[in-house]
Amino acid sequence: MLGLLAVAEFLGMTLWFSATAVTPALVAEFHLSAGQTAWLTMAVQGGFVAGTLVSAILNLADLLQTRRLFAIGCVLGAIATAAITRAQGPTEAILLRFATGAALAAVYPTGLKIASGWFLDRRGTGLAVLVAALTVGQAFPHLLASLTGPESWRSQMLVTASLAVVGGVLVLTLVREGPFAVPAGPFDPHAATRVYTDPRTRYAVFGYLGHQWELYAMWTWIGTFAAASLASRGQADVARAASVAAFVGVGAGAFGCLVAGFAADRIGKANVAGIALRVSGACAALSALVYGSHPALLYLFVAVWGTAVVADSAQFSALVADNSRPEYVGTSLTVETCSGYLLTMLTIRVMPSLAAVVGWRWAFLALVPGPVFGVWAMARLSAGFGSRESAKHPDSHRIPTPGTRPL
Repeated sequence: MLGLLAVAEFLGMTLWFSATAVTPALVAEFHLSAGQTAWLTMAVQGGFVAGTLVSAILNLADLLQTRRLFAIGCVLGAIATAAITRAQGPTEAILLRFATGAALAAVYPTGLKIASGWFLDRRGTGLAVLVAALTVGQAFPHLLASLTGPESWRSQMLVTASLAVVGGVLVLTLVREGPFAVPAGPFDPHAATRVYTDPRTRYAVFGYLGHQWELYAMWTWIGTFAAASLASRGQADVARAASVAAFVGVGAGAFGCLVAGFAADRIGKANVAGIALRVSGACAALSALVYGSHPALLYLFVAVWGTAVVADSAQFSALVADNSRPEYVGTSLTVETCSGYLLTMLTIRVMPSLAAVVGWRWAFLALVPGPVFGVWAMARLSAGFGSRESAKHPDSHRIPTPGTRPL
């Protein structure tokens, strides 16, 4: 089931950067300004935040059948992505990207909930495999762009839309609920706010916020950073090289997720998250020194940073799932992702403006405070609740034993 769900997440999440990967072509097609270009990615984040906010308030991830919700999200996101190929102007394209993000709010956290229902003691590994798959899915459009070139941007978006539909059908027809899935509780208007009032989940979300401060700004602008770095050396064809750098920076995270997942179930999720945050924060701090270096060193740096920057993502979700009331895990995960993606809109928008003032050599230094804050949150979580948080949760007795079929 984890393998099937991972494939479906990979296919569905190819929609996320489908427009970002062909930004130069869209700029030329729609005559986008610098602000409108930033909104191509920010609109997805904004739509995702809006979608997860509505889902969290209404407890949709816990009240509706998760497989159907996942499939609906994939299909609606595919329709919005395919429609961009026929958009008449920048406003329409940006609104369609917003719709894509809103649809993906039914894919990412819902997938996490389905996976949580299949794992308890090895939840860190299970969710890490899932996040690794969706990381590769988000990197895939950059690989497609590097292989086919910007002139075929419409075909590229139609390919990702088709893949997302396949992912939705896969979950709807082949994936089942796991033995640790818990029947949903009644509608609870306080289920969303409880994520922040309970210190167990609050510190997990704080760590996630520090992680998100850095993650999507790095993913969105690492190709631009690489292009500027290579151009400073006088290298030609920086656009294709930037696509390769972006694919490496995003795709390398899959390896980091898997390593972190295997380690987390042995030395603790919070400990692993703290290590990943320290490494990625150090990379952000060292970015100014790498700028303008030999291409081989630049790509190595991007690979290391890409490995570390998302390695901790699944562990934050696992910590939230471990420490939430079992019947509202879906809502808790939705609140977590909503909070984190709302923050990414700020850093994604600030980065190009900051780079215009100080240059891309220095711009990524602004990302360092995020990992620092995340390390502090993980230290607080470890000090206060230990590495086996779920075992101490007052509702842990409500988790069914293996083999129990969910209603």
